[in-house]
Amino acid sequence: MIMKEEKKATRQSYGEMLEVLGDENKDIVVLDADLSTATKTVNFAKKYPDRFFDIGIAEADMMGTAAGLATCGKIPYASTFAVFAAGRAYDQIRNSICYPKLNVKICATHAGITVGEDGATHQMLEDLALMRTLPNMKVFCPSDDVQTKWIIKEISKIDGPCYVRLCRLSTPIIYDENQKFEIGKMIQIGDGTDATVFATGVTVSEAIKAQEELKEKGVNIRVVDVCSIKPIDEEMIIKCAKETKRLISVEDHSVIGGLGSSISEVLIQKYPTKLEFIGINDTFGKSGNAQELMKYFKLDKDAIIDKLL
Repeated sequence: MIMKEEKKATRQSYGEMLEVLGDENKDIVVLDADLSTATKTVNFAKKYPDRFFDIGIAEADMMGTAAGLATCGKIPYASTFAVFAAGRAYDQIRNSICYPKLNVKICATHAGITVGEDGATHQMLEDLALMRTLPNMKVFCPSDDVQTKWIIKEISKIDGPCYVRLCRLSTPIIYDENQKFEIGKMIQIGDGTDATVFATGVTVSEAIKAQEELKEKGVNIRVVDVCSIKPIDEEMIIKCAKETKRLISVEDHSVIGGLGSSISEVLIQKYPTKLEFIGINDTFGKSGNAQELMKYFKLDKDAIIDKLL
């Protein structure tokens, strides 16, 4: 896998695909909570003002309004920062969206430690855990521009609640336009047998960088891109457990309840095997440059390399 030099934040890709979807499907509406410039829904707002609703700094109201629109046959995409979407509006997501299984798409930007200078209050490290425990909710965390555009379009075809975790930080474009994706399936990059590194979101490009450097040191690993957190690809997890010597998960999220926990739940029931975690170790974040925080919290390529050498 050769990553392109070009970088793009997945929140930007989200905004671009919303514009495309708005033209293709007149039932799609977009809601935001006074952050449309940051979440990139502003482009949809300019193009389709009659189908855009800025609810203001009232995230709970936004989720309730999205639920109401869904009952009228609309396909609402509700957007704000992950800390507000999954945290502040959790009750409304649980009881007004997931319980009645309404067709609401929650697209949460600025997730994880790479929010950077905004600091611990805005660095949502628990959203995957919160969202994946909800019945009827599907959870996704795309890794690049191509995968993000695919999932944003694909969830418009799913009848039911979806949560998509998006990033502020610009990251390398990994895939070309011909890449095939499937809901509930992981993407295996490389055939190394020394270890499998399961990664999601911004950590996928870090894992690929580590893969390239490790190969020069005689360590051959495979990287598995986990876009679909729920449903999760049990078949791929078991396959990698059988074929590789070590299993490692890496995520820009708490090690409690996120990607590593999801994989562990499969392993303990289907093919008991040790899984090593790389993630945020039960702590809040800090304010700082995004790349420096990735290094500080040991989420970057060097941390993956150190774990495997």
